[in-house]
Amino acid sequence: MKRKLLYILNPKAGKGGALDLIDLIKSSVPKEMEYSIEVFKDSADFTKIISSLHTQHYTDAIAVGGDGTINSVAKNLVGTDITLGIIPQGSGNGLARTLGISMDIKSAMDDVIKGNKTKIDHGTVNGIPFFCTSGIGFDAHIGNLFAQSKKRGLQSYVKITLREILRYKCKNYILKFNGEELKRKAYLITIANAGQYGNDFYIAPQAKLTDGKFHVVILKPFNFFTAFGIFIKVLRGKANESKHIETYVTDKLSIEREGKDAIHFDGEPEFQNEKLEYICYHQQLNVIIGKNFKP
Repeated sequence: MKRKLLYILNPKAGKGGALDLIDLIKSSVPKEMEYSIEVFKDSADFTKIISSLHTQHYTDAIAVGGDGTINSVAKNLVGTDITLGIIPQGSGNGLARTLGISMDIKSAMDDVIKGNKTKIDHGTVNGIPFFCTSGIGFDAHIGNLFAQSKKRGLQSYVKITLREILRYKCKNYILKFNGEELKRKAYLITIANAGQYGNDFYIAPQAKLTDGKFHVVILKPFNFFTAFGIFIKVLRGKANESKHIETYVTDKLSIEREGKDAIHFDGEPEFQNEKLEYICYHQQLNVIIGKNFKP
């Protein structure tokens, strides 16, 4: 089947460099391949672009942006024959990294043209799609603060995290899955479809995008003296070996918490009520992969 590509650019992603890539995108596409480039400035623009994507017989939607942009594009492709491609321009680039896509922009563009692909899972939280991770507790708290920050990028994210890491108080949760009920006081709970948040920070190193399962990660209370050790294990891809972390595997679960609070889905924050329902859907999204992808 002849391919037809639609590049969807978010000019605000990361440090705002997506617009600078237009000429490079044009030079990367072979002359015989049909393509278009669209830039969205607001939700109305994005809605029009998605409508065009589905009515103009595009085979591939290439998200040029960060995890939020990728989530917005990907959720409109679930269950269709249109394939998601990614040119990473965000702060974390969690899904791009998990798919083996290079952080070198030219190499990522080459991956798009090669078009090697597979099918991956996705999750929903109260009906909201996510593709990498969703979470409650500390990481949702940080996601909310980062969204409000005027400064973007990894440096800003790390600065906010370090400021808040010992201020944040653990909360009580009830988890129900696989016929069991767990009551936990937790610093955070991450529901991982992929293993990492982004920037190769692996909270669930054994999670796979293609197995139809979540890895549910519970970070238990810790103190100042153990925080560094936990961080090092996450950085080394060995979070599951920490005595402060519990991990469970399931395809659906419910979580009850003390009241309405922040959640995140692929790093995007939102406030939801005290009950959360998570469901994993098996291999309903076509994605372009890089040479380093590990199924």
